[in-house]
Amino acid sequence: MNKLELLRTFVRVSEVSSFTVAADSLGLPRSTVSEQVRALEQLLGTRLFNRTTRRVQATQDGALLYERSKDLLSGMDEIESLFRADDVELTGCLRVDMPTMMARRVIIPALPQFLERFPRLEVEISCTDRQVDLLREGFDCVMRIGALSDLDVVARPVGQLSMRNFASPGYLARHGVPLALADLAEHRLVHYVRNLGARSAGFEYQLDGQVHYQAMAGVVTVNNAEAYSAACLAGLGLIQAPAVGAAEHMARGELVSVLDAWHAPAMPVSLLYARQRHVPRRVQAFMNWLAALLAPQVDRLAGEEKPWRSEGHLR
Repeated sequence: MNKLELLRTFVRVSEVSSFTVAADSLGLPRSTVSEQVRALEQLLGTRLFNRTTRRVQATQDGALLYERSKDLLSGMDEIESLFRADDVELTGCLRVDMPTMMARRVIIPALPQFLERFPRLEVEISCTDRQVDLLREGFDCVMRIGALSDLDVVARPVGQLSMRNFASPGYLARHGVPLALADLAEHRLVHYVRNLGARSAGFEYQLDGQVHYQAMAGVVTVNNAEAYSAACLAGLGLIQAPAVGAAEHMARGELVSVLDAWHAPAMPVSLLYARQRHVPRRVQAFMNWLAALLAPQVDRLAGEEKPWRSEGHLR
């Protein structure tokens, strides 16, 4: 049995603490994952996991093997492509996650160009507005818009998205155009929350370098960017969204920018990837392509340095 495959399965189980979740992410039957872990334990002569009906936890030997295996597998990925002169030869599968709206409007329409350049790569795309767990869910790269809370991953800054306030012409015809913050008392906000049941902070704006919130009424709360935009187009209230995402609607006269002097802070755009010594070349290639694709869509960060580049390892 291929020892590297055994290690890859072991590492995946260690990361997700579940044979079932590991099997789903690897595309293998659960029985196969269990057999491969048992085979590795027999090969090494030690128990790697403590198993209960509710939990799978690495033993002391398992934890040590996990740390050694990550570097070994990452190094093997690098070795496999070390002597390939042409990036066209990059192979394997990329699992990535990105916000739904950016995927639909910007990234997926351009994806044929990437796959034409790297014809032997395959891409699995997850589109969601929730904050996925990069390590637990097995993603090679995650595009994140907004503040970062992930401590165990590396973030590559791409830029930031300027924010504006929008309303539909129909809404403004019924409720009037707000010209000052005081006018918001007579208006409705489409509320956006990550989890339904949570309470929206209200209208967000900056004053003297500080972020403030003004509570607003509203009859609709959503947890998805597409629904957020759709609710505004339907005349259900004001929204605060990245300018790039509303550009097409503004060009067609479907949305109008309001209260331009009072807007939320720009949202950072980052690419997240696993903290490891060697970043596989296929992951580097995808991140470099994605950063170049997003460059015209984002504003540069203050003090931004030269474009990011990796020679196959992190310093």
